[in-house]
Amino acid sequence: MALSFCGNNKDLNAYSVENGVLNNGCFVDALNLVPHVFLLFITFPILFIGWGSQSSKVQIHHNTWLHFPGHNMRWILTFLLLFVHVCEFAEGIVSNNVMTTNHLHLFMPAFMGFVAATTSVVYYHNIETSNFPKLLLVLFIYWVLAFITKSIKLWKFAEFNVGPQHLRFCITAALVILYGLLMGVEINVIRVRKYVFFANPQKVKPPEDLQDLGVRFLQPFVNLLSKATYWWMNPLIIGAHKRPIELKKIGKLPIAMRALTNYLRLKDAYEDQRTAEDPERAPSIWRSMYRAFGRPILLSSTFRYLADLLGFAGPLCISGIVKYLKDKDDVAPADKMKETYLGVYFMSSTELLQNSSVLAVLLFLALVLQRTFLQASYYVTIETGINLRGALLAMIYNKILRLSTSNMSMGEMTLGQINNLVAIETNQLMWFLFLCPNLWAMPVQIVMGVILLYYLLGWSALVGASVIVLLAPVQYLIATKLADTQKSTLEHSTDRLKKTTEILKGIKLLKLYAWENIFCDSVEETRGKELTSLRTFAFYTSMSIFMNAAIPIAAVLATFVMHHFINKTGPSPSEAFAALALFHILVTPLFLLSTVVRFAVKALVSVQKLGEFLQSDEIGDDSWRNGDISVSLEGGKKHIGMTKAINRKQPMRYQMDNYEQPSRRQMRPTETEDVAVKVSHGAFTWGSNLLTLSDINIRIPTGQLTMIVGQVGCGKSSLLLAMLGEMQAIEGMVYWSKQPDCQMLHEGNISWSETEESDEDIRSKNRNSVAYAAQKSWLLNATVEENITFGSPFNKQRYKAVIDACSLQPDIDLLPFGDQTEIGERGINLSGGQRQRICVGRALYQNTNIVFLDDPFSALDIHLSDHLMQEGILKFLQDDKRTVVLVTHKLQYLIHADWIIAMKDGSVLREGTLKDIQTHDVELYDHWKTLMNRNDQEMEKDIQQDSQTTLERKTLRRAFYSREAKNQIDDEDEEEEEEEEDDDNLSTTTNRRSKIPWKVCWCYLSSGGFFMVFMMVSSKLLKHSVIVAIDYWLALWTSSKTNRSIDTGVDMLNGTMLANSGNNTLSTPGTPEAEHGYYLPVFIILCAAGITLCLITSLTVEFLGLSAATNLHHNLLNKIIHAPIRFFDVTPLGQILNRFSADTNIIDQHIPPTLESLTRSTLLCLSAIGVIASITPAFLIALIPLAVAFYFIQKYFRVASKDLQDLDDSTQLPLLCHFSETAEGLTTIRAFRHEARFKQRMLELTDTNNTAYLFLSAANRWLEVRTDYLGAVIVLTAAVASIWSLRYGLLAGGLVGLGLTYALTVTNYLNWVVRNLADLEVQMAAVKKVNSFLSTESENYEGSMDTSQVPENWPQEGEIKIQDLCVRYDPMLKPVLKHVNAYIKPGQKVGICGRTGSGKSSLSLAFFNMVDIYEGRILIDGIDICKLPLQTLRSRLSIILQDPVLFSGSIRLNLDPERTCTDDRLWEALEIAQLKNMVKALPGGLDAVVTEGGENFSVGQRQLFCLARAFVRKSSILIMDEATASIDMATENILQKVVMTAFADRTVVTIAHRVHTILTADLVIVMKRGNILEYDKPQTLLEQEDGMFASFVKADM
Repeated sequence: MALSFCGNNKDLNAYSVENGVLNNGCFVDALNLVPHVFLLFITFPILFIGWGSQSSKVQIHHNTWLHFPGHNMRWILTFLLLFVHVCEFAEGIVSNNVMTTNHLHLFMPAFMGFVAATTSVVYYHNIETSNFPKLLLVLFIYWVLAFITKSIKLWKFAEFNVGPQHLRFCITAALVILYGLLMGVEINVIRVRKYVFFANPQKVKPPEDLQDLGVRFLQPFVNLLSKATYWWMNPLIIGAHKRPIELKKIGKLPIAMRALTNYLRLKDAYEDQRTAEDPERAPSIWRSMYRAFGRPILLSSTFRYLADLLGFAGPLCISGIVKYLKDKDDVAPADKMKETYLGVYFMSSTELLQNSSVLAVLLFLALVLQRTFLQASYYVTIETGINLRGALLAMIYNKILRLSTSNMSMGEMTLGQINNLVAIETNQLMWFLFLCPNLWAMPVQIVMGVILLYYLLGWSALVGASVIVLLAPVQYLIATKLADTQKSTLEHSTDRLKKTTEILKGIKLLKLYAWENIFCDSVEETRGKELTSLRTFAFYTSMSIFMNAAIPIAAVLATFVMHHFINKTGPSPSEAFAALALFHILVTPLFLLSTVVRFAVKALVSVQKLGEFLQSDEIGDDSWRNGDISVSLEGGKKHIGMTKAINRKQPMRYQMDNYEQPSRRQMRPTETEDVAVKVSHGAFTWGSNLLTLSDINIRIPTGQLTMIVGQVGCGKSSLLLAMLGEMQAIEGMVYWSKQPDCQMLHEGNISWSETEESDEDIRSKNRNSVAYAAQKSWLLNATVEENITFGSPFNKQRYKAVIDACSLQPDIDLLPFGDQTEIGERGINLSGGQRQRICVGRALYQNTNIVFLDDPFSALDIHLSDHLMQEGILKFLQDDKRTVVLVTHKLQYLIHADWIIAMKDGSVLREGTLKDIQTHDVELYDHWKTLMNRNDQEMEKDIQQDSQTTLERKTLRRAFYSREAKNQIDDEDEEEEEEEEDDDNLSTTTNRRSKIPWKVCWCYLSSGGFFMVFMMVSSKLLKHSVIVAIDYWLALWTSSKTNRSIDTGVDMLNGTMLANSGNNTLSTPGTPEAEHGYYLPVFIILCAAGITLCLITSLTVEFLGLSAATNLHHNLLNKIIHAPIRFFDVTPLGQILNRFSADTNIIDQHIPPTLESLTRSTLLCLSAIGVIASITPAFLIALIPLAVAFYFIQKYFRVASKDLQDLDDSTQLPLLCHFSETAEGLTTIRAFRHEARFKQRMLELTDTNNTAYLFLSAANRWLEVRTDYLGAVIVLTAAVASIWSLRYGLLAGGLVGLGLTYALTVTNYLNWVVRNLADLEVQMAAVKKVNSFLSTESENYEGSMDTSQVPENWPQEGEIKIQDLCVRYDPMLKPVLKHVNAYIKPGQKVGICGRTGSGKSSLSLAFFNMVDIYEGRILIDGIDICKLPLQTLRSRLSIILQDPVLFSGSIRLNLDPERTCTDDRLWEALEIAQLKNMVKALPGGLDAVVTEGGENFSVGQRQLFCLARAFVRKSSILIMDEATASIDMATENILQKVVMTAFADRTVVTIAHRVHTILTADLVIVMKRGNILEYDKPQTLLEQEDGMFASFVKADM
């Protein structure tokens, strides 16, 4: 048929203009083309020129800067315009089909209008980002012209009485309105920016965030289209493929999302509720949350409602498409021609919607919009949730900094509670916010769904709906059960972890005593309990999955069976499939509702906890209540110190230049002399009603050394804290003098101090920053250097002086990275003495006038405390003329004090100089003297000891002697070694990062057992085939019914043949029974089968996961416990523990549901695509490009998601650590007045974590929008393909419905496939890590001899021959013992000595075959120990190690875990070890409790227990490895005696730490660098003056 613009109808002269030009409809349409063409001609050249010059833009952010007013309005109007153009185009084409000849003018202008509108948006966007407002004139002219031409058209329509009942009239009217509005927007831009007719156009600056190139989160700043599709994320996500996303790449948050901004919003809302009438009333957190964050939540809910309503378009369109495909109406065109005006046909408004192709396009648009709105709603809630979390964290932190100390110490607020608030409660609230729009959107969705179902199917629909609604409470029940089971699982797993940690810490001992298996079994037992609760957990999880899968089937079954019995005829295909789609829509909200309700309940609890916390006592609240007012005395010389210390933002700094010569006056300070701190009539309490300190009158002289002494528990530390304002003052005052020569420094606290508590600034001058070292040392998780400088500027000389004074240099040299080593929770753990010296170092380094040291010598040995006293306190501090207050027990230092305060039972006993006390209180002085003498004796004894510090350093060195190897393993752990080509260029890294770890997955599945895997796979496949079968059967059933009623039309006949497959084609319409006879029963059977299979699959997956978890943990535990000792030296404990905690937890609880979800969504998508392809094979052609697009989307997303998840995890840890650190070190932070710095740090950490989380959720939205659009395209292609096939009579209507219903489900599940794939990939890393440990070599437990060949009582004599022995720790390392020969007679006492690292300990390990003996041998009683089974060898020898190891449990367990000895034997052993009386006194005797690590006994007692343990095992060889290093002289003498008497007839090998312990031995071996240097009786060796042994003894005396 020829194409012509106005149609070539012979009767109507389309081109005549006799009645006036404008009265020719065709001419009016042609006129409408003019503006569109004008726009296209003008904008294209400008765009091309512009794009050419655009590359020169420098700052990346300005291309996202939207600075024209009415921006969003314009985008929305343009989208509406595009939609109306599409409608106009559709209407034109449909009308054209009615006419006899083609009238191009019906749809051509619409098409051109669509192109022009699109161009206008592209053009506008480019103009806006390059900021050339003058060029907007083009658009303005276009809107004006279009408005005029459309108005003419509308006017003509009205003239020819075409009214609103005709669709084209409505569309034209809509276009006029839209063009008018767009014109208005354009005029507004001119008005605001004054760019056309005005002399001076407006200059604009971009918003602050965009000027800052660090802000990379652009969601708030990009245009509407980019906002909706997350287009701005593309570079980030695609770039992740080339190199991993780092923190630098995600930059910082925009100002509006930073924690500080949100904190201020929330705090204002919170404080506003405190009214003047009722200041005590607790403000409601809910209300403040609503005030601060209510608006975005409302916005999100609006989006959510829109999305839900659009969601119902799917089923309705399907029903329409199927219905109108069936009823092709064959009404003659003649009837339609009645509606012609202006020579063309006008259709009514409803007629367009009866066209199935139009419906298909509408369905596509509705889906795209619905998904866009849904993702927008999710995004807004997530952003709000993150903002809320930031605000809450800042609020909690601020409160922590103001908590009264008594709260912490009296246990009202434990650290655990604070950690829970931070880690759990804030997250609960954040999650609640994420889900809360569901709370009010879901009921609406459910009600709407039920109404629509009723409209489609009548009463029977309500039956199906009621099935769904009635089963919802069951799901809620299951959900609560799940939460409970998870709690019990957690308890068991913490228990198991505790046991595992103990085993790993004491692994050396367990191996030496051959007790691994006993302890291994106890872990397995706990694991058994844990698995039992995991089994319950798995059962409930699978029930929940089953309910989710089975409910729709059950509902469909109930509905159609009812419908069959009520109506006697089945539903038509259009109704049936619309109903099916509706049921699928309904299930989701019901399933989610239970979760949301659970979260809401949790949120209520969290808010209550938060409220209690925010209401708890703050520091010094009471002094407010008593209304004390601060008065200044002596012209500001002294201030009455309020104990209220709120705003400590201005630390005072002492200026070094105003120096007098250091005066060490021994005179009593008089009143006139400057006093740094003075307490008068003080009575202080820790918050309970008991007075801790009473009647305190003291003064601390400026620039002098004051010592506070007294017995344990007499209130010395409390006195310091009372002066610092940490205690509540019942009466009395603390005066801090003002140093006039101090300068005020504001330290980086601008952001806080302006916003907070400015009214109390006057009081903040009460006292300066005080350097304070607490009794319990407190370190930050930072480097050693940061711990010492503590926020002060780094000064090399000063730092060096402090390090020397605290003798930290040797310790720092041992650390792997010197003073840049991280210490604390995540770093290396130091010993008590080292920690304490760092804390004292911090106090010395700070440039403050006053230094408080609380018992700094408690964990130090004598050399160190002397050095610290002389160098640090007397020299370093006194030279600076700083006021020092020192609490100590070491009375020998009293001679250095300028002023002494003696305390007793919470009050001051004496105050004055030492001379005063000597004259006035002789008794006290004598008491001190006797104590000092005793101290001196201890001192001598201490000097005899080789100091404890060297021991500490030694253990530190031991911890690192394999640092390199550890690093290497760490790297392997991070960068899992890939079995790919080595050249690590970009392409391979890219490859590696997007590959799915199939190997690991296979390993995981195979550890679950092959039978379970087979069960899972087969039941899954069966289940999905049955589900498809149900729907297919429904399609046949409904189609067959329609065929009965109408038997016209070729395609109907075709359908019948297909449906009944020739079975009862011949039965007459009069026998309905025969027709439906077998449809119903088959349907019921299929549904029942489907439900059963759902149950089976959900159970098999969960239990497959369980058996995999069981096996993996079992193998891991056995492998690790039987690994050689070298493995534990090389692998850091934390890494091994991670396998048992985090990784095992992932394998236990996270992988099975992910696996289930992944397989389910993948199979659903595949079955859907299969169904569509089998119904309309043409669909497969369209599938190829879709599949390619999907492949790339998932490939990019998985890599980026993994990186972002890692970032989120790695930024969360420092944040939680910072909170718990602050809570522990409150007093120190407040004394130093460093609150501002810590707040700043907290805000930074919170923002970093929030950035990572925001990007992660934005990446998820990015993925979902893309997969949803893909899904919509799939629906469109399926619909178009089926319409096309039906045209040519290839299918039954029921099958079209089936195909479309399936296409709709694909949209829901596509993104789940990718998300689960990404999650599984992250979770499989846990399996991979566990697997890497499973490949470690075990020790060779068998030996070449059989256990039966070893004599029962071997070794009887205890004779040891060492022949040419060479030992190394690892085949890669140098040997530690080289060709050692020795012979030890039975019953001899042998001493081995040598410097650190000479191979003494290695020799002792060689006796137990713990190291690699690669040459030579050790014969014990003539048997080569390398041939013995390890269990036998190790169970027949005894050893006492240098660090005593006790396990938690009973004393009996520690002495004899095998339960082989009688009680008498145990008591005998305890008696020998001098412990009998002590154990008798304990409750339970031998069954008395030993806490973890034996903390409830002193070190000396623990060592004695180890001796008893060695004695219980009556072996003829005892090896003591530096066993006396950690005990005092008295205990050591006992030990020596015991060894001589109790072990008189046995061979004893002593490795000596202090040489004098082996002077009485029969034989001494001196080792050096793995060789024996001297070997003889000690007397002989002492005679050689220049010998090594002689020099050792000299040094030790």
